[in-house]
Amino acid sequence: MITHNRDETIKLGEKLARKLSKGDVVALCGDLGSGKTTFTKGIGKGLGVKDHSHINSPTFVLIKEHKGRFPLYHIDLYRLDNLKDIEDISIEEYIYGDGITVIEWAEKIQMLLPKKHISVKFIVKGEDKREIKIEDIGN
Repeated sequence: MITHNRDETIKLGEKLARKLSKGDVVALCGDLGSGKTTFTKGIGKGLGVKDHSHINSPTFVLIKEHKGRFPLYHIDLYRLDNLKDIEDISIEEYIYGDGITVIEWAEKIQMLLPKKHISVKFIVKGEDKREIKIEDIGN
């Protein structure tokens, strides 16, 4: 899928959110500035998060919880460099919890992801143009 601007990226996230169920994990991979947080805003919108436009990258707090149809656990692993740091934030409690877990920089924890998850890869094709590949893993 190709998106040409932020609004299209948000709409794609919103569309995916409508298909998500309690306990689903969405693993986002892509370069800095590739659209991962923008896509997460769309997921928040699709889940009924009231202030979805205020969803931002939890780089410094690592995890933010947003209330919607299901809890949205937004995790950003950008600053974490090793598995011990990741284990210290008890990420598995969220991954195997009853909300929707969206993980930015998920490539850092491939070995911890559940067998069944949704992989979303972002490839920058221009200033606002993105190629977004969504794959349902384990189904």
